[in-house]
Amino acid sequence: MNKEDRPNGTGKPTDSTKGAIKLVVLDMAGTTVADGGLVERAFSAAVRRMGAEPESMLGHVRATMGESKISVLRHLFGDEARAQQANTAFETAYGELVAAGHIAPVAGAREAIEELRADGRTVVLTTGFARVTQDAILDALGWRDLVELTLCPADAGGRGRPYPDMVLAAFLRTGVADGVREIAVAGDTSYDMLSGVRSGARIVAGVLTGAHDRDALEANGATHVLTSVAGLPAALAAVEAE
Repeated sequence: MNKEDRPNGTGKPTDSTKGAIKLVVLDMAGTTVADGGLVERAFSAAVRRMGAEPESMLGHVRATMGESKISVLRHLFGDEARAQQANTAFETAYGELVAAGHIAPVAGAREAIEELRADGRTVVLTTGFARVTQDAILDALGWRDLVELTLCPADAGGRGRPYPDMVLAAFLRTGVADGVREIAVAGDTSYDMLSGVRSGARIVAGVLTGAHDRDALEANGATHVLTSVAGLPAALAAVEAE
């Protein structure tokens, strides 16, 4: 196991942390889907279509990666009508980039998901994008049938990360886990980590293929930091064997 793949701390697990991980909730952009700067490109295009300049806003966008995009735009534009206009422009711009072929899986992501499922785990993909964008990504990658369930903020009452709602919606909708301690969450942002911690998930794994670095992930509750999602099946197996 690489240095980046080692779990935080050296304490032995208590009885309450032993047992199988039955549900794995994975972020998409930056975690299982290579972002390649598409979020920033789509955001910049959307803001310009709104008649504004994006440079002064990009810092906030980077800091809030993983959050529901409409929530970010509400903060930046204030007015609900303009935020909704900007969100529509963002979804359109991102969809155009996806349609042009600027989308790819993180190396080893599909194989990791297939291995997790072969190990008897249920896998759910989550995103801060709207459903139309999530579906466009799934179609472009040929991932429609890859997992049991996909969720966006609207599927969980409208609240995205850092709230735990999508993780808990995955728990309730799949019904495969007896409690939240049988859940693992993985993502590339601070908000992914906060969402996992607040849900009570036993494993909250940060990956280094996206927006935030090791320090940010650990500061927001990562129990593990992995080089990429490709290392997740082995990390879960190692935890269960402790």
